[in-house]
Amino acid sequence: MTSTVIWTIAILAGLGLVLALVLFLVARRFRVEEDPRIDEVEKVMPGANCGGCGFAGCRAFAEAAVKAPNLDNNYCPVGGEAVMAQVARILGYEAVKKTPQVAVVRCNGTCEARPRVNEYDGASSCKIKAALYAGDTLCPFGCLGCGDCVEACQFGALSMDPATGLPVVDEEKCTACGSCVKACPKHIIELRNKGPRSMRVFVSCVNKDKGVVARKACANACIGCGKCQKVCAHEAITVEDNLAYIDFAKCKLCKKCVAECPTGAIHAVNFPVLPKKEVTNE
Repeated sequence: MTSTVIWTIAILAGLGLVLALVLFLVARRFRVEEDPRIDEVEKVMPGANCGGCGFAGCRAFAEAAVKAPNLDNNYCPVGGEAVMAQVARILGYEAVKKTPQVAVVRCNGTCEARPRVNEYDGASSCKIKAALYAGDTLCPFGCLGCGDCVEACQFGALSMDPATGLPVVDEEKCTACGSCVKACPKHIIELRNKGPRSMRVFVSCVNKDKGVVARKACANACIGCGKCQKVCAHEAITVEDNLAYIDFAKCKLCKKCVAECPTGAIHAVNFPVLPKKEVTNE
């Protein structure tokens, strides 16, 4: 009996050694050499794995950057120019410079401007809510208010304003990773250039209904009147499907469109407040 146990153990041990040797030889035969620079690039990445670069994570970005002939199509929005300068140094490439961007909420349908006509008592998710019906108001294009964008942001740059029912972007924390853009089922969040001294002008509406319908749904809606387009001397504004859009690459920040918009749908952000001229009676 004892000899049988010993032989069984010996056979199993021998079989284990043989299998280990086979696995070792197979691993050596089919081993894929990995460029050590991939590890170096990954170490300088932010580690957010947010997907803002277009890849599954920082490791995938590092692999793509090492294989690419240059960094023209590879950029980490979270790390920005500081991280990309380190990546360029590791790979011996020229550093890529891109204009800083920030997330912008293109909906100004506040609780006052867009009265509630329906009551939703389902799961608190914009995605689920959008799949069920148009929303709580007459505007089928506006923010649904459940905060999917807030949950998607890994950097705490978004919060819901209880007074307006709309998301608010903290541009100091925003990394322009685009997670909130992907999370919004209504596509009201857009990445735009921050602009000089963070000044920018944009249409805070995505309603494509005709003017009368859009205005009935929301007092702050773009009605597609085209006044902003006519006053713009830089051809930065187009009106399609009853909706105005400002091309931030062409906009010169003159703000003429802001003053011309009859519904206040065009917003100018971070512009200095000029002192009012005093009127004197002489």
